[in-house]
Amino acid sequence: MNKNITIALPSLIHRIGGSAAKQAKDMAKQYGCELKRVRRSRNWQLVGDAINIQSFAAQLHGQANTEFAHLIKKINIALLSHSDKLEPLTAKLARLITDSPSITLAELIQLTGCTEAEARVARFDTNLC
Repeated sequence: MNKNITIALPSLIHRIGGSAAKQAKDMAKQYGCELKRVRRSRNWQLVGDAINIQSFAAQLHGQANTEFAHLIKKINIALLSHSDKLEPLTAKLARLITDSPSITLAELIQLTGCTEAEARVARFDTNLC
């Protein structure tokens, strides 16, 4: 379910500087993300799970350095298009079931990519509440 997403960061070194890029690269590794150059070009990319990238962006935002402002802005813009991956599977299933109680298991599986067993457990847990 959780697939890696790739965020393009063109001309990252020119915008934040070499030392800041190295620092961001080390911080990204702590969150299970990879900040790397695209082949031998000046373009960079951030690859990782959407939730991990969101945590990485929050850590960058917590830094007092304003040199990460461009990187934070690019990450936040890219995460808007991946908002469905930021919600945990159980929360997404519960939300879908409460929004439309007559949803079928097949529809749940198609919308979320979960297994049949996960859909059944979510329906059982949601009906208990």
